[in-house]
Amino acid sequence: MSQNNASPVSRSLLTPLKFLTRNAVTYEKKIAVVYGERRFTYSEFAQRVYLLASALKKAGLRSGDRVAFLAPNIPPMLEAHFGVPLAGGVLVAVNTRLASKEIAYILQHSGARFLCVDAELADLIRPVRSELPDLEHVIHIDDEVKLQSSPEGGLEGPEYEEFLQTGEPTELPVSIEDEEEIISINYTSGTTGRPKGVMFTHRGAYLNALGELIETGLTCESVYVWTLPMFHCNGWCFTWGLTASGGTHVCLRKFDPAVVWRLIRDEGVTHFCGAPVVLTALVNHPDRPATLMPSVTVGTAGAPPSPTILGQMGELNAKVVHMYGLTETYGPHTVCASQLTWKDLPADERAALQARQGVGFVATDPVRVVDENMQDVPSDGVTMGEVVMQGNNVMKGYYNDPKATATAFRSGWFHSGDIAVMHPDGYIELRDRGKDVIITGGENVSSIEVEQTIYRHPAVLEVAVVGVPHEKWGESPKAFVTCKEGASTTEEEIIEFCRGELAHFKCPTTIEFTALPKTSTGKIQKFVLREKEWAGREKRIQG
Repeated sequence: MSQNNASPVSRSLLTPLKFLTRNAVTYEKKIAVVYGERRFTYSEFAQRVYLLASALKKAGLRSGDRVAFLAPNIPPMLEAHFGVPLAGGVLVAVNTRLASKEIAYILQHSGARFLCVDAELADLIRPVRSELPDLEHVIHIDDEVKLQSSPEGGLEGPEYEEFLQTGEPTELPVSIEDEEEIISINYTSGTTGRPKGVMFTHRGAYLNALGELIETGLTCESVYVWTLPMFHCNGWCFTWGLTASGGTHVCLRKFDPAVVWRLIRDEGVTHFCGAPVVLTALVNHPDRPATLMPSVTVGTAGAPPSPTILGQMGELNAKVVHMYGLTETYGPHTVCASQLTWKDLPADERAALQARQGVGFVATDPVRVVDENMQDVPSDGVTMGEVVMQGNNVMKGYYNDPKATATAFRSGWFHSGDIAVMHPDGYIELRDRGKDVIITGGENVSSIEVEQTIYRHPAVLEVAVVGVPHEKWGESPKAFVTCKEGASTTEEEIIEFCRGELAHFKCPTTIEFTALPKTSTGKIQKFVLREKEWAGREKRIQG
C-alpha cells in the first residue's frame, strides 16, 4: 500500500450525521429539544429522526432526491437536517418569507420530489401547486402551537406526525459513499437575479459545525434559542454544531424580542445567533434586562455590526462573537477572534476592534484581500480589495449552474464580491459590497464607515447609506434613517454630527427619514434605495 493512501483503519468519512448517532447514546436521557411544553431527550430526538428517514425511504425516496422543507424553527425543521440526509436525500430548506412564485422557482430548480410544509404556510404553496408536476409527495405539518392556519387547512398528503409513524424508530446506518456528497442545497436571496442553489457537502458541514462549536464555546451545558432561521445556511450549521456538543435546542416559531428575553430567563439560555438587526430589536425592547447574569454568548453575522450595537451588547454583559461569511461559505467563515489585551481598552476602542471581520475559522484556510490582478493588497488597513476564500468551507458549487460556478471560482478562489482592507495584525475589515462603494469626486467612500458613524447618534435605530446622483461630484452619500421609538432628530443635526467624525467628502449630503426595505433574512436592501434615486438617470459604473 502506498504511504499516501490512507487505510480504512485510519480514515472514516466526515458527516454531521454522526453527531446525533453518538449523542443519542452519550446523552441518551439529556434534554435535546425544547418547544413550548414539549421536551425531547437525545434518545427521543434520534428516534424521531430515524422515523423520518425510514418513512421517506418507504415512500420511495431515492439516493440524491431533494426533499424541501418550508417551516419555521420548529422540531420537524431541526429533525429534517438529520433525517433527510440519513435517508440518502438532499435537504432544501426554503426561506419562509418568500413569495409563492419565488418558492415555486426553488422547488422547480432543485427538482424536489418531496415537500414538508407547515400548515401556516400552506397558502404559499396552494396557488403554485399546479406548476410543480415533479413534486410527488407533500407532507403537511400541523404544529400544535401554530399561530394560525389557512382557512383551507393543510395541503394534500399525510400529516407529519402520521407520516413519521409509517417509519421505524430503529437506528439507520450512516451510509454515504463519499463525504463530498451533497447534504443540502441553500438558495441565495437572489437580489441580483434568480437565486442560486449553493451546494453544501457532508464534509464541509461537519467541519463548519465543529468550527462553530469551538469559536462560540458550545458544550453539553449549552442552551441555544433559535432566533436565527434554520433555512438560512442551515442555521449557519448550528443545527449540526449544537447537536455535536450535546447542547439543548430551544425551538422558536417566530422571533419576538419579548419571548426571547423570557426564554433566556426561564430556560437558562446560554447562546443565540442573529444578524445585527436582531440584536438591535433586542437591546431596544422594554423587556431588556439591565444586565445578563450569567452572561450569554451571541453570534452575529449577516451584515457588519456597528461598534454601537456591539458596545450596547457589551453593556448587557453579553459576549459577542462577531463572524462573517456568505451562503457560499456555509455561513460563518471568519471570526473576530478576541485578544486578551482588548479587555483593558476603553469600551469604544474595544468595540471598534470587535467590529472587524477578523481571521479564518479554525477549520478554514486564511482569507485574502486581493486587487484585480489577484495580488494581495498591503496590510495597511487602508488599501481596499476583494475578499477571496479557499478551502474546506467553500461550497461545492452552484446546483445545475456550471457557468456561475466557474465565474465564482475564477483563478482558483471563491470571489465574495465583498470589499475589505487587511490590517497589519492579519484581521480583515469590510468596507463594502463591491456594488455599494460610493465614488464621489474620484474618492472612494465606504458606505459601512458612514453608517457606523451615524449609528453612534443617540436617536438613530437603523441606517443605510447609498450613493445618489450629484451634479458636481457624480454621486454623493445619502443616508436613509429610521429613528428609535420616541426619539427624533433632523437632517442638519445628523450631517453636522458626521462632519465632526468624518472627512467632509464622506459625509452624507442629504438625509431621508423612512422605514428601510429589507430582504426576507433581515438585510437592508440598499439596491432598492439606490434604484429609486437613480431612476431615469444613466446607470453608473460600479467601483
